[in-house]
Amino acid sequence: MHGAPAPRPLRFGVNYTPTRGWFHHWLDFDLDAVGADLDSIASLGLDHVRVFPLWPVFQPNRTLIRPRAVEQLVALADAAAARGLDVAVDGLQGHLSSFDFLPAWTRTWHRRGLFTDPDVVAGQREYLRTLAAALADRPNFLGMTVGNEVNQFSDDPHPDPDRITREQAGRWLELMLAACEEGAPGGLHLHAAHDDAWYRDGHPFTVAQAARLGGATAVHSWVFNGTAQRYGAGAPATEHHAAYLVELSKAWAVDPRRPVWLQEVGAPAPLVPPQDAARFTEATVANALDCPDLWGVTWWCSHDVSRELADFPELEYGLGLLTNDRRPKPAAAALARIAARWRGRTHRPAVRSTALVVDVGGAEEAPRRSVCAPGGAFFEAWASLAADGARPAVVLAERAGDPAHLSARGITTVLRVGDVT
Repeated sequence: MHGAPAPRPLRFGVNYTPTRGWFHHWLDFDLDAVGADLDSIASLGLDHVRVFPLWPVFQPNRTLIRPRAVEQLVALADAAAARGLDVAVDGLQGHLSSFDFLPAWTRTWHRRGLFTDPDVVAGQREYLRTLAAALADRPNFLGMTVGNEVNQFSDDPHPDPDRITREQAGRWLELMLAACEEGAPGGLHLHAAHDDAWYRDGHPFTVAQAARLGGATAVHSWVFNGTAQRYGAGAPATEHHAAYLVELSKAWAVDPRRPVWLQEVGAPAPLVPPQDAARFTEATVANALDCPDLWGVTWWCSHDVSRELADFPELEYGLGLLTNDRRPKPAAAALARIAARWRGRTHRPAVRSTALVVDVGGAEEAPRRSVCAPGGAFFEAWASLAADGARPAVVLAERAGDPAHLSARGITTVLRVGDVT
């Protein structure tokens, strides 16, 4: 069939959160501690880690990218390779677990637009190019992600946003991705956004950018976004949230076979009670694996945050698959079982032949994308279909009457929101 998905080997990995010092470990880099962390990750049978340099530590001045920091990143990648782990690297951190990490040359007396100032943009490009180039010859280097949810700096509810237009956001992403490609040609270079790109009307970073720029689409599925609060931890809408984002992204993709990377997904307590974390992990991953063209799953995160560190939101402390002293938790065992079942197998789920039409007022700007958010009319219709076992895909209103597009995706039945009771 023309719409049949290309088979892909599935990847299972974890976002690496160091046990000693969290991401501040770059200030006191200890390769032995990193190695012990990576041993505990490899013991789960996972195949890759996503790692996070802290931007101000690596580039404290616009024209100083610290060679020693870059060497430490390469050393981490080599340590991962020794344990059979591939490495994906995020560049502009940016934002992690409620904390912002921006270099002093972009703030206060040196305040300049993160996305539009020519000097800042040039510094960012050189930074990303340098990291990519340092790793380009490592066979276990997967590629660069521009940064972790950098879109949050562009709009409310950030307390001090650098406001930009949709066109400026798109141009900035193109420049950053080009810098990654220049440093490591042919790598899997992409960008990643948090929920606002998918759900917030007027947000300058858009679904179209997420689904069309870069080598894959990254989705970050967090059910503390109102999904678990509204529907409950065990509800179909909650357990299908990751799959929903995968399918939502595919509506905007130009390439019907574009890979989608579930780059962050986790079980946040107390919305997902700790005693239910393993079940939630099994259900969430199983539903995501039922989506064609899934590249892989990267769980957030590897290890719990140490209670010695202050001021994190409470849920951030317990998101690890392993405790802070590297003991696996029930969710780790669940993910390890899934990874073992799929090792060596081809990912070939059935085509999703029924599609639900999403109308967001225009694909490029998506001025009404809030209909896709938890509680929105489109979200609730899709979740209702999923709960009934219908395996819905998503098609843009502008494409719903295009036979060639529907055929390319294997869609034979098109439903409207009003058709779902």
